[in-house]
Amino acid sequence: MALNDQLNALTAKLRAMVPAERLAVVDCAAEQLSHSGLAEGALKIGASAPAFELPDGDGMLWRSEDLLRRGPLVIVFYRGRWCAYCNAQLAALQEIHQQIAATGASLIAISPQTQKHSYMTRDMHKLRFPALSDQGNQAARRFGLVYRLSPELQAMYESIMTKLPGYNGDQRWELPLAATYVVQPDGKISWARIDADWRRRPEPEELLRTLAP
Repeated sequence: MALNDQLNALTAKLRAMVPAERLAVVDCAAEQLSHSGLAEGALKIGASAPAFELPDGDGMLWRSEDLLRRGPLVIVFYRGRWCAYCNAQLAALQEIHQQIAATGASLIAISPQTQKHSYMTRDMHKLRFPALSDQGNQAARRFGLVYRLSPELQAMYESIMTKLPGYNGDQRWELPLAATYVVQPDGKISWARIDADWRRRPEPEELLRTLAP
């Protein structure tokens, strides 16, 4: 099944199970984010990707400059392991990571989660690519992706025990937009997909086409 078919099915399931008042908060937040202009202001094709150094769940540091010496770098920003949409995307990426590697590219996924939760993300999905911790959203901020959740959405997440301070290790209640970048060895962004609505993600096949020689 195509990834976005899975995401649509997930949305339909949530709409059938979740009380309407909670869904209204989520829909309103997604609409506000889509109209905020944040996605339009994020780094796009032709921009230079900021360099970063981030740890994985084991504490090993990964430097973007080192990865780019090997070839193109695919960077996926996701919200966290508590996000069902992110989990579906990570599982889809796991299915194609060998095809990505066959093109000479590297794949990494970045979230604001603590190293503990990044480790749990990798373990849950048996990921064969790094899941990196960007605590404080420092790397995501340099890509122009960071936003603060509205008080209404914060309260809604707390009501369903999705307490971001516990996942992210701070009280900021900030997340990155769902975004996927392809960065060439010269540091230039050659492909970008930024989704203000976190319920949408690029299809794996679309990403593979951008990497095809």
